[in-house]
Amino acid sequence: MKMKSFIYIFQIFQTSRTGKLLSLTLIYLSLLGSLSTCSSYEQFRYITEEFEIPQKVFKNDYNQTWLAVLQVMTKYNLEVTNQEAGVIKTRWTDNTLEVNFADSFGSSDAVKAAKYKLIINVVKGYRSKREVAKVTVYRRQMIEQDFLQGWKVIPSDGILEKTILYRIERNLAIAGKLKKIEEQKAKELEANF
Repeated sequence: MKMKSFIYIFQIFQTSRTGKLLSLTLIYLSLLGSLSTCSSYEQFRYITEEFEIPQKVFKNDYNQTWLAVLQVMTKYNLEVTNQEAGVIKTRWTDNTLEVNFADSFGSSDAVKAAKYKLIINVVKGYRSKREVAKVTVYRRQMIEQDFLQGWKVIPSDGILEKTILYRIERNLAIAGKLKKIEEQKAKELEANF
C-alpha cells in the first residue's frame, strides 16, 4: 500500500518541472535514509549483543548461591570478591592459544594476543515469598592483532558463561541432595534414640 501511494505521488510531481526536482530530491532522501539505517544498525549491534548477558535465577537463597559461585570460581585468579555487593571479578587471563585454535579453521588471521576478564554478579530477590538468587556472568574478551592497532574488544561466544552457570547449578543440586541426606540421617538417629 505504501509503495503504491509513493508511486502515485511520484507521478503527480513529475507532471511539472518543480515536481521533477522535488521527486528527485525525495528519491535521494529516501535512499539516503535507507542507507543510514543500515549503518546505524551495525553501530549498535555490538551494544545489543552486550545486553544479552547470560544469566540464571536459582531457587536457592543468596548465601547458598554465593558459596556455589565461589566453589566454581576457585580455579580462576580472583581480583575482587565482595559478598555484600554480590560481585566477583577475575584478573585478566591470557587465552591466546584458545582463540587461535578456535579460529584456525576460519578465514581470519591469527591474533597476536588475547585476554579475558570475568565479572559475576549475584543478586538477592524474591519470587512468591521465596528467596531466590540471580547470577549474571559477563565476559570481556579483548584481542590484539598487532601492536599498531592495540587492544580491541570483541563479543564473547557465550560458551564459558553458560558453562559457569551450569557448574553453579550442579553445585547447588549436589548441596541440596547432601542436605536432604543429612536431614534423613538426623531423623533416623532421632527415631533410634
